Amino acid sequence: MKPIAFHASHEQFSPSALLRYALLAQQAGFNAIHSSDHFQPWSHRQGQSGHAFSWLGAAMQQCSLPFGLICAPGPRHHPAIVAQSIATLTELFPDRLWVALGSGEAINERITGQPWPSKTQRNERLLECFDIIHRLLDGQTVTHRGRVCAEEARLYTLPRERPRLLGAAITEETAHWMGSWAEGLLTISQPPETLDRVITRFRDGGGVDKPVYVKVQLSYARDKAQAVAGAFDQWRTNIFDSSILADLWRPEQFESLAAFVKQSDLEQSVHISNDINQHAEWLNQYLSMGVDGLILHNVNREQEAFIEDFGQSVIPQLKTA
Repeated sequence: MKPIAFHASHEQFSPSALLRYALLAQQAGFNAIHSSDHFQPWSHRQGQSGHAFSWLGAAMQQCSLPFGLICAPGPRHHPAIVAQSIATLTELFPDRLWVALGSGEAINERITGQPWPSKTQRNERLLECFDIIHRLLDGQTVTHRGRVCAEEARLYTLPRERPRLLGAAITEETAHWMGSWAEGLLTISQPPETLDRVITRFRDGGGVDKPVYVKVQLSYARDKAQAVAGAFDQWRTNIFDSSILADLWRPEQFESLAAFVKQSDLEQSVHISNDINQHAEWLNQYLSMGVDGLILHNVNREQEAFIEDFGQSVIPQLKTA
């Protein structure tokens, strides 16, 4: 069965609330959990930023599903510490973790006080980090001096098997570049023709036979007006081009930019409906594109109704065999 994951959004909910939602998702029929990784939220209304690796230790103990994590190695998460964290989690919970590595966003990474590099430089740093993490998890002693540095780093606690290390990409260009080295692709929901190009470019770049997961941003509530209002309240700061999302560094900046957003603008990037069958149709369209799993992020705050109703009425309709 293809993974249909519940997305645990650390920027929106406290770690204790997310642990409860993960358990509810498992009971409802979701077959995976996916975790964000933020130091700051996108807006003060979201208002949270729990530590993802700390949370994973508790959540994977309580919940028996596979877990995914998106992480940006670099100045905030040194790649050697990322590798150590991954190794510890996978030694504790074998075969239950995969990690998608991305180039990061200023709102999370600039807190170290280091200059915010260009996208090209961030990609170069990401590939170096991937190599360091990969080699450490393979048991090698690593010395590396480049955009990141490691000096005779070695992991003494290793998992039985190294987890899969994916790349996180939104654009066609980044996806194509990742195809040659990442062990899979994590991307986000976009118009079908755009998403198809992203996936095709990843596979053309070397990603044939590697898994592709899509994080789907949606807003479901039992009342349409609540679904619209909930998406507008929580996610209007997040609908801009990826280059803008990556380069702003304070929630106040996102709030100022979102002052010009209308409720109708969200429909371009968020599937908003109170109709269960409409959501199932949207999700099956993604599955029909040959993706290997979906991560469902209900961007509003009504998580319990979303988990219950999707578990009962949407997931059984999805073509995941």
